[in-house]
Amino acid sequence: MENNKSFLWPEGILIALLGLGGVFSVAFMMLLRPNASEAQSRQSVNVKDIAANVGTQQRIEKLKAAMLTSWQQEAQTKGLSYAIPPRFQGAIIAAAKLTQGEKVIALTFDDGPWPQSTEQVLNILKSNNIKGTFFVVGQNLKNYPEIGKQVVAQGHVIANHTWHHWYHFFNQQAAAYEIDRTTDLIYQVTGTKTNLFRPPGGIMHNGLAAYAKGQKYTVVMWSADSTDYKLPAVPKLINNVIKDSKPGGIVLMHDGGGNRSRTVQALPEIISYFRKQGYHFVTIPELLQIEDTDQKLLVNKK
Repeated sequence: MENNKSFLWPEGILIALLGLGGVFSVAFMMLLRPNASEAQSRQSVNVKDIAANVGTQQRIEKLKAAMLTSWQQEAQTKGLSYAIPPRFQGAIIAAAKLTQGEKVIALTFDDGPWPQSTEQVLNILKSNNIKGTFFVVGQNLKNYPEIGKQVVAQGHVIANHTWHHWYHFFNQQAAAYEIDRTTDLIYQVTGTKTNLFRPPGGIMHNGLAAYAKGQKYTVVMWSADSTDYKLPAVPKLINNVIKDSKPGGIVLMHDGGGNRSRTVQALPEIISYFRKQGYHFVTIPELLQIEDTDQKLLVNKK
């Protein structure tokens, strides 16, 4: 019996060990399964994370594109960014050549910004929902920067009319000073980089226009002169504008450089006349775009 007991004891231990091994195996498998499940879960989460990140990135890109478009539209509205068709860069223009008979006209104002009169002109244009083009003198903009800011803030186009408004001859260095300094100040004050230039007095052969053309400015003249700088009576001033005006025309008036009360008085009547004749008012960049489109249509028809 003792021999039998001694034989059974090791056998019992072996069976017990085998049993424990089975338990450990099952437990080990149980531990592995959750890990596998967790790995699958992590993989699923990672895929979702990647998809979410891609979606977020796409939304960010769309938002950035929308913001850029908004900024560009705002810039155009404020006159901060406008394109001049290549055919007019470095060219001289006194009126637009329109073959489609579109009745548009551009009102332009020189020699500002100027206390009271520039603001009065701005108020008249605002009340009539009209945008104009203002050719500013650099030293006047330096003296009245807030008025210059108002011009741009209200959606008008601001342009270069030299620093001093002098008429004498300029060598290239002096012409560069007059024009570049004014353009730089316009940018510093209003954020606008203008590419439009008008020579004082319309003088074309004293070095200023030549320099401007070489720098790819559009040199803007006029087709209808109010001669308001001569201080004519208001009816005469109005008639000066009307008698030479036509579709595609550019009207010259002044908001600065002296007493402009007669210009301010005449402006509402000038606007009323053109509206009754079916005209629409445009800025110089808009006028040039209209001519460019008109000429392209003419070429395509041929």
